[in-house]
Amino acid sequence: QVQLVESGGGLVLPGGSLRLSCAASGSFFRINNMGWYRQAPGNQRELVATISSGGNTNYADFVKGRFTISRDNAKNTVYLEMNTLKPEDTAVYYCYVNVLTISYYDRGYWGNGTLVTVSS
Repeated sequence: QVQLVESGGGLVLPGGSLRLSCAASGSFFRINNMGWYRQAPGNQRELVATISSGGNTNYADFVKGRFTISRDNAKNTVYLEMNTLKPEDTAVYYCYVNVLTISYYDRGYWGNGTLVTVSS
């Protein structure tokens, strides 16, 4: 099993910044891709950004130039630095990791989500 602990959400003014963190723990051999998704009320969950084990990144168009995803492999942690936040960024942000399990197959896990509210 893999546990994901997210932190860093909260209320921020438009134009402000937040940094989300997600730490993975449990039994696995390796973490493959890591990423962040979000879901606003009434909307489907959507990809925000992903990062591969080799550090290659992918961003949704609506966050390019404002958000930065990174990872610390020694800490099994993925980060999302969010700048120039807009009210439309308000959503629950979910961490996602794909691991190589101790049974030698890949499996994905989701965090419980952290709420980001951008409002004046």
